[in-house]
Amino acid sequence: MPQHDTPHWEPDWSQAPEGWDWLAQDEDGRWYWYRTQPQVGVGGGVWRSNSRNQQYAGQGLPNPAWDASLRHRQQ
Repeated sequence: MPQHDTPHWEPDWSQAPEGWDWLAQDEDGRWYWYRTQPQVGVGGGVWRSNSRNQQYAGQGLPNPAWDASLRHRQQ
């Protein structure tokens, strides 16, 4: 997937796999879909979840406020 240079770019929910209802961005700008609610990682600027429960969603700009990026799909 290409990098998106728009400051507030987020992946579109229409691209999320069925049943993957969480989205979050790591400090380096990478966005991931999550099947289960991820947890803030201690150090490292990343969200944590079992690797089978996360899927790459796109590359945005680095985000110093990454720990406030968690989104839940609106049903």
